Amino acid sequence: MIMSPRLATALVLACAALSLSACGFRPLYAQPGVTPGLSAVQVVAPGGRAGYLVGEALGDAMGSGAGAPAWRLNLDLSEQRFPRGLRVDNVATRYEYVLIAAYTLRDVATDVPAKVGRVRVELTYDSADQPYASVAAQQDAQERAAEEAARRIQLELAAWFAEQGQD
Repeated sequence: MIMSPRLATALVLACAALSLSACGFRPLYAQPGVTPGLSAVQVVAPGGRAGYLVGEALGDAMGSGAGAPAWRLNLDLSEQRFPRGLRVDNVATRYEYVLIAAYTLRDVATDVPAKVGRVRVELTYDSADQPYASVAAQQDAQERAAEEAARRIQLELAAWFAEQGQD
């Protein structure tokens, strides 16, 4: 009997899922309370471009705004830019961009902090001789760092909600 590649792939995935479930593996989002907890978070981001980008990425990733928020996530961002790869004329050819996002998850009803955390994202980007290309590269780095910071915060909160659901 010859098996189609699609059927073979499905069979392998089913066997892998069965073997993982036998050892106690359970996907993070299958834990009780993770998805409802994330969607009940209201994101409060600081002003500025980086704050807007991180706030939007978090809101999109967590599905916020579906109902009355039970949690409020306060963000505090700091950005730094360091020149790297200096040429002979002391002009940087690359920059390192660092975004640090400190967050506090608070219960809306009591305003008591439930979880405090901090993520740090570091990345580099090329600096062009043309001014507009350099600005575009810097903005692209800021967007990538904001998305990565939002992803890390979302994962930390999901893990926290999973722990809370096991109690």
